[in-house]
Amino acid sequence: MTANDTKVSNAGAPSHAARMWDQANWSHIETEVKRLQMRIAKAVREGRWCKAKVLQRLLTRSHSGKMLAVKRVTENRGKRTPGVDGRIWSSPSARWKGMLSLRHRGYRAMPLRRVYIPRSNGKKRPLGIPCMKCRAMQALWKLALEPIAETLADANAYGFRPQRSTADAIEQCFIVLARRASPEWILEGDIRGCFDNFSHSWILENVPMDKEVLRNWLQAGYIDEGTLFESRAGTPQGGVISPVIANMALDGLEAAVYASVGASKLARSKAQLNVVRYADDFVVTGVSKDVLESRVLPAVRSFMAARGLELSEEKTRITNIAEGFDFLGQNVRKYDGKLLIKPARKS
Repeated sequence: MTANDTKVSNAGAPSHAARMWDQANWSHIETEVKRLQMRIAKAVREGRWCKAKVLQRLLTRSHSGKMLAVKRVTENRGKRTPGVDGRIWSSPSARWKGMLSLRHRGYRAMPLRRVYIPRSNGKKRPLGIPCMKCRAMQALWKLALEPIAETLADANAYGFRPQRSTADAIEQCFIVLARRASPEWILEGDIRGCFDNFSHSWILENVPMDKEVLRNWLQAGYIDEGTLFESRAGTPQGGVISPVIANMALDGLEAAVYASVGASKLARSKAQLNVVRYADDFVVTGVSKDVLESRVLPAVRSFMAARGLELSEEKTRITNIAEGFDFLGQNVRKYDGKLLIKPARKS
């Protein structure tokens, strides 16, 4: 074989970085991450917050955690959508090098790329697209934060949670409203600009993760048509970790609703209170319009205000089940005492 032949045969050989990515033992990696996540959840259940923090640090610095985070952000629907730097990690070599770049010391989040998605009402919803490194770092911390979020989550919160869906939320509506003795009054809650208005100070104080990294994401700002804008509130829609942070901020709504009529289960039972939430959409059932209007609604407003949020006056309403209400694209209504759930007109 000549020297030229050697050059030709080596030209197509994968690089060391590509081989390292391709030879990864994914079942072992996922098992390692799952094991650490279970230990974090156990520590939270036992109230051992210092141990949970140590385990979070262990997970976010681990080889397995970083590998799985990069795998998640390079195999999802947005894998070909670049951030402000215009880069994507499409090759095995780029993914391996991206994994090696996930260091906490000296980490600085880049601004988000602002894009707009059309909504059904003709308006546009803003999305913030992080660069690949920030996406992977968020996915890494999501692995460490999700066990805590799931352990502390409200029982009837269904949005952006593992093994839960809109169908589960609608099924819960059926369970609490279908019987003859079921509550007849429903508070339909609508939070004005939920993701855009979360209080940064509340999030930094209450979300249990590395505060410096979290502050980096919250204050990264965004670039819209070449101009850099500051982020003074909210958690950007489009970020990998945003749904988990939003859920953690809204968890506790059920407890606030139940506390509005008294601490005992008997008081809650008499008031027929039930909460069903999917992300920032929620409904609360009650025995009467007066209970929902005079007790539950003020409690919900107070809960939201602490987090920098407020209810939309136009879209938040109290209705009778005989009139029906729209929730998650479905219309829920009783016809002569029989509950029917069917697609809402605008859906």
